[in-house]
Amino acid sequence: MRPGDRVIVAVSGGADSVALLRILLELRPELGLVLAVAHFNHQLRGDQSEADEAFVAELAKEHGLEFYSGRAQVREHSLTNKLSLEAAARELRYRWLSEIGREHRFDCIATAHTGDDQVETVLLKFLRGAGTKGLAGIYPVLNLNTGAEAPPFQEGPNDAPEGAPLPGNLAKPGGRLQALCRIVRPLLCVSRDDVEAYLTSLNQSWREDETNLDRRFLRNRVRHELLPLLEREYNPSLRTVLQDLAELARGEEEYWETVVQQNSANAGDFPLRGFGELPVALQRRLLRRFVEQHGVRTDFRHIEKLRRCALGERSRAELSGGRIVARQNDRLRLCEPEPRVKEAYQFVLPVPGEAKIPALGLTLRAMTVTVEFARESPTGTLLNGNLLNPELTVRNWLPGDRFRPAHRRSDEKLKRIFTEQRIPPEQRSMWPVVLNGEDIVWVQGLPVASAYRWTGDGDAVRIESHVVGSS
Repeated sequence: MRPGDRVIVAVSGGADSVALLRILLELRPELGLVLAVAHFNHQLRGDQSEADEAFVAELAKEHGLEFYSGRAQVREHSLTNKLSLEAAARELRYRWLSEIGREHRFDCIATAHTGDDQVETVLLKFLRGAGTKGLAGIYPVLNLNTGAEAPPFQEGPNDAPEGAPLPGNLAKPGGRLQALCRIVRPLLCVSRDDVEAYLTSLNQSWREDETNLDRRFLRNRVRHELLPLLEREYNPSLRTVLQDLAELARGEEEYWETVVQQNSANAGDFPLRGFGELPVALQRRLLRRFVEQHGVRTDFRHIEKLRRCALGERSRAELSGGRIVARQNDRLRLCEPEPRVKEAYQFVLPVPGEAKIPALGLTLRAMTVTVEFARESPTGTLLNGNLLNPELTVRNWLPGDRFRPAHRRSDEKLKRIFTEQRIPPEQRSMWPVVLNGEDIVWVQGLPVASAYRWTGDGDAVRIESHVVGSS
């Protein structure tokens, strides 16, 4: 933070954010800052949420600071957009903070992520199989020049890490960020124990959120179970190790970003001249940049398929969403999905089991899901196994098919839903649907049927589509 900066402090009422505010108040004369307080009410905890807001408002008043409050129906946003509560809350909170900051000309948002948040985030990223980009964890400063392109954003289903780059859907139409120039996280070097000790020394109270103890959420299990176990049984210095790892990974990412920019081509195709002579690490990063610039998400296996294609070991590679990269002479070219042969099909899908659809090059898999993992899945993605027959039917969409996805109030023609979802007309006749008897219970790309969705009791079943030949 620079002298004269107008800083909006995001305060939830918890110990971390209250400590951040008190620290900045102490340092305000030395740093020459103009401070204000912002609180976002997620409306998830009834009277407790209202009490949190009142507490933060009183704290701002006590110290003579401007106070801004916002609220939204996070649960409704979660259901409508098929997000976890945590992801929906984070998206709405940052969007609102960004709007307040822009409207009132603040220079930055200060958030209260601590060293414990960093440790948990890095461990969660590792468990998901992240590379150095994910292991970099929470950045101390995130620059967001107004109008800059929105950064790519991916996260797991039920524990959106607070410190990740802002999601692209904060962007206005056209894909350009509407945000402040930077977000700062001054407490990343501080532990939660230090925070509480500091507040106790000031006789400063704070609010407790009981959901932080709810073991249904993966982050809470990591915080209260996995980390203590690893520290106790394997490495008492694990927190320091993970914080150091994040610092090293951020340095690696900054370096590679510079190298990739210097070696990236501006053309729509990917030139292959000299590609095989580059270090493997640079090959992977250049290919990732190439497909991400076209809005295609990738994982390690996708990149390896692309590398084999670039090195001449295969002529093409299929990516997520049916997009295809083909090798043409000395270039890679990203192609739209090839049109499928329009022919009717019908197959049996055992539960559990799989059904191959040769005309689409797809395999549908029905898998049982344990209650533990089912609770972490976004609402509307799982079927109630107790309501399903041992064998389901897979067929292509037929004119007149009606379907009621989870979160909708009534049945609608699938044709109308396809139009809403912008599914091209030429693809609809081959679009896979799954039936339980006469009822459509699953349609590719949509939430499951409302009447058959898993609500927390009994067996849960997930149906997934996989490109034939992919893992």
